[in-house]
Amino acid sequence: MTDGKRTPWVVGVSGASGTPYAASVLRGLLAAGESVDLVVSRASRLTLLDETGIAFRDAHWRDDLGEWLARGADGKPGTFARPDLGDVRYWGAGDLAAGPSSGSYPVKGMLIVPASTACVAGVALGLSKDLLQRAASVMLKERRRLVVAVRETPLNGQTLKHLVTLDEAGAVVLPASPAFYAGATHIQDLVDFVAGRVLDAAGVPHRLYRRWEGELGGSRPRES
Repeated sequence: MTDGKRTPWVVGVSGASGTPYAASVLRGLLAAGESVDLVVSRASRLTLLDETGIAFRDAHWRDDLGEWLARGADGKPGTFARPDLGDVRYWGAGDLAAGPSSGSYPVKGMLIVPASTACVAGVALGLSKDLLQRAASVMLKERRRLVVAVRETPLNGQTLKHLVTLDEAGAVVLPASPAFYAGATHIQDLVDFVAGRVLDAAGVPHRLYRRWEGELGGSRPRES
């Protein structure tokens, strides 16, 4: 909050595989007491349905989001307690008159997680074909924080050029690439590592993963 005014993070969810990454980032932001403006692309609804079985509906977005955030990375319902969504605002992907479409709308920055190659291309080229791309373009023109968690492999030359363009424009390009030094024992640990790195890039405090402390084997359990 700034001067009593709500100043959210915009979270954009594109159609790439990796909706558990988005859920973990959202839980992390809410746990840190951050306000969130959520944009879910049309393509991401298909991915969300495929990966979780949840049909994300505009008219029932709060119920659907609560169910989504309560699921673990393995799709198991009730893994997490439903968070308080009182400071979450949802904008339809086709609403180009939405708050985040304007540079005068106060936000802290934007996190695109996961970011598809189509989304990356659209932002790099300034297409603004939907609210997600337009909001990202606003972040760049206003010199605000933009983190792009690209989720695709392998990457072709054109996408690599688009990622370089975003980097040169000031965005943080963050591949959804989990590490193993944090002692992961479950798929959720790997997901939380990537989500934690996204929050690190945004400067949002969290406890999603065990940080490197300069000790080899520090993540392994101690032998008695």
